[in-house]
Amino acid sequence: MQTQSRGNIVALLPLVVFLGIYLIGSIIAGDFYKIPITIAGMVASIVAVGMTRRPMAESVGDYSRGATDHNIMLMIWIFVLAGAFAASTKAMGAVDATVALTLRVVPEQFLPAGIFIAACFTSISIGTSVGTIVALTPIASAIATQTGCSAPWLIAIVVGGALFGDNLSFISDTTIAATRTQGCSMRDKFRTNVKIVTPAAIITLLIYIFTQQDVITYSATDVTSPWYTILPYLLVLILSAIGTNVLIVLTLGILSSGIIGLACGQISLLDWFSTMGEGIDSMGQLIIITMMAGGMLEMIRINGGIDYIISRLTSRVNSRRAAEGSIAALVMFADICTANNTVAIISVGSIARQIADRFGISARRTASLLDTFSCCIQGVLPYGAQLLMAAGLASISPVEIIPHLYYPMIMGGCALIAIILQWPRYDQK
Repeated sequence: MQTQSRGNIVALLPLVVFLGIYLIGSIIAGDFYKIPITIAGMVASIVAVGMTRRPMAESVGDYSRGATDHNIMLMIWIFVLAGAFAASTKAMGAVDATVALTLRVVPEQFLPAGIFIAACFTSISIGTSVGTIVALTPIASAIATQTGCSAPWLIAIVVGGALFGDNLSFISDTTIAATRTQGCSMRDKFRTNVKIVTPAAIITLLIYIFTQQDVITYSATDVTSPWYTILPYLLVLILSAIGTNVLIVLTLGILSSGIIGLACGQISLLDWFSTMGEGIDSMGQLIIITMMAGGMLEMIRINGGIDYIISRLTSRVNSRRAAEGSIAALVMFADICTANNTVAIISVGSIARQIADRFGISARRTASLLDTFSCCIQGVLPYGAQLLMAAGLASISPVEIIPHLYYPMIMGGCALIAIILQWPRYDQK
């Protein structure tokens, strides 16, 4: 991506169409189930392909390359395996056993805070927000059913904690991308980052402790499944924590759930196959919109949409605060257009480094800004992988989760205050 390119504002039209149809249409209808997200994606994709001046075959080819990009296909494989894992663990009793154990151990008033802490530690250990959401969303969804809590509220707690770890973990792809593009160590970036996001995590935790959207009441239930049915979840967490590839983790999780379920008589072989198939089928809409988004956003990039945003945001930078603000705005807009915070960081990383060098901003602070603001916006995108995955596993609309995402919003506020106050001070050197 070149800084001298002025880009093309018209290239952003498909994104406007998508957001307009889905968000505005749903708000007017008063029901986010009235307008399927795939319909918004289809119309926006048609606009993206139809607005180019190249032959139709070339435009469709560009769209298809974006839809089948290796990052998109990797995401789809994760969705497929996650669906099979979630369904098979539920069928063999792992979810019920985990929920029962949680309700026995955690006091009622601390349940939301406990879920948030669990998500934070899980994500910082395994380095992936999606992996954390895959592991904890089925449990949070089942807890919502048993306690009468709002499912979107509890799922939002999981997503918020997942983003906390994704932003700080040493093995997170966003951390790796941010530090590599800015040329700083992960340790230095962590030291800067933790000072910005820790207040946000503490505020969020206090909200969950002292205020609750629902009055949670429940009684400890008898565990009908053997205790060892929770082992697939423990296996997934342990393997992820030691850095095992997420595809291998999910595959081993599926196999362990089937073996344990068969051994303890919870499911039959045919039942196991059937439930895995149902779990994969439940990811169908998620897979379709992911491919549509990949194709549409590739067309936006090719037609100069991202170049336009970058040129506009960097044209009038004249102070350190403005420079840091432009870096934040750059990565947020790039994330809106790519729906992938790692890709967004890589896309604007070189430009951010040029801006930082010009205004004397340290590499570790620039890396922290890129990572923090990309995670902030990624966490509230209704078409981002995190909310799509969480909504798919919980069978709710991604937009229903957004109003309850306290942590990403507070994190963004803390990061903005850090820019205004130019804090931490030593990171300006």
